[in-house]
Amino acid sequence: MIKKEKSITELNASISRVDEICRSNNLGFTDIRRQVFEIIIKNNKPIKAYEILDEIRNITNKPSHPPTVYRAIDFLIENGFVHKLNSINSFVGCFHPKTHEECYFLICKKCNLYQECCDDSLKDRISKTAVHNKFVISNTTLEIEGHCLDCSQK
Repeated sequence: MIKKEKSITELNASISRVDEICRSNNLGFTDIRRQVFEIIIKNNKPIKAYEILDEIRNITNKPSHPPTVYRAIDFLIENGFVHKLNSINSFVGCFHPKTHEECYFLICKKCNLYQECCDDSLKDRISKTAVHNKFVISNTTLEIEGHCLDCSQK
């Protein structure tokens, strides 16, 4: 089931978890990285980089530049705090960072609501297929498009 909104408790727990991971691994969770993460994680739908840039400008009332936002996004993706949905060129927060390596997403084609899903059996099958084909996986993001219940009933 695709969730429409994350609770304040889930949002705060995710932000605290990322802060904790960064502190314990000596990762620089700078103000801009924190702001970008908070914007992404608090959004109910996938968000594009330029929308993040606009939000930063609104929050800080200062000029901000695309490379700064993209560097922050790269850091967040590299450390497993954010996922990129390539099919819609957008970003979503991870609500359970560092607890899995691979996941897949159900994305509604009409409203862009999404659900992050984890399935060890699917991950294992993909890994076995890669090994069988002498292929080394560097990243797996599976995106499944369709319609959420609300949109399919309209």
